[in-house]
Amino acid sequence: MKKNFINIISQDFKNLNLILKRAKELKRYRKKQKSFLKTMDGKVLVMIFEIPSTRTRVSFELAISELGGKAIILESNNTHLSRGETTEDTARVLDRYCDVFMLRTTEHKKFDIYAKNSNNPIINGLSNICHPCQVMSDIMTFEEHRGSIKNKKISWLGDNNNVLHSWIEASLIFDFELSIAFPETINLSSDILNLIKKYDGKISVTNNPIRAVSESSCVVTDTWLSMGEKKLKNYKNIFSSLRVDEKLMQHANKDALFMHCLPAHRGEEVTNSVIEGPNSVVWDEAENRLHVQKAILEWCLGL
Repeated sequence: MKKNFINIISQDFKNLNLILKRAKELKRYRKKQKSFLKTMDGKVLVMIFEIPSTRTRVSFELAISELGGKAIILESNNTHLSRGETTEDTARVLDRYCDVFMLRTTEHKKFDIYAKNSNNPIINGLSNICHPCQVMSDIMTFEEHRGSIKNKKISWLGDNNNVLHSWIEASLIFDFELSIAFPETINLSSDILNLIKKYDGKISVTNNPIRAVSESSCVVTDTWLSMGEKKLKNYKNIFSSLRVDEKLMQHANKDALFMHCLPAHRGEEVTNSVIEGPNSVVWDEAENRLHVQKAILEWCLGL
């Protein structure tokens, strides 16, 4: 039975914890600079990019390569998808060539299409709804620095985007408190509201950033407007109260971590002094994408 990795909420704690444990093992192994375990020798990963990428592209390509497999990278505007071929037909053809898919898309529904028209596992490299690989890397990073994330308070400041969606899903599985701060003039998306209502998690919502970060173990932010979205008029003024600066961080725990999935717009959602500060772990987050994605690839293929 194939195992897709599309949403965090579709997995249970046991599987997610196995992935994190394996990612930590693979990281230690890589640090020893020994020959890499060729667990994916002969395996082929097809990556389909509908939107630009730096960390997702490099980390997945390096992950499959270091595990002994090969990556085929497709940008949708350079394939027949841009000339009218259906997603269904593309999925059925590529399924004959590869062992696992990774898709980065602005239309989450396409995961269902690939899943229905292929026999191989599908991995979500990012969609308009969620970004599970990123948040798994974030949780790995938190636990490396502060131990178990269970019962800790995590604070989110910013737009209600795909990364937040995955943080909400993660809070329900890993059992931590999530405090969300967003502008008073911005409504939470229906997807996020429905998720909060559907599950009984430790989630709170406020327009007050100080309240959101109070007694927090980790402050998380992202760009104020998600990739591909049109800029709101005066969006900088709308979100300015949520800028993470040293003054705001002082309201969190003294040892509170700062996270950002990158790319960052310094001076907008975060100041340079915070992202370069001693509690910033953004570079560890970026590195851990490699190790988590190795573990996800192995898990999907049952290796």
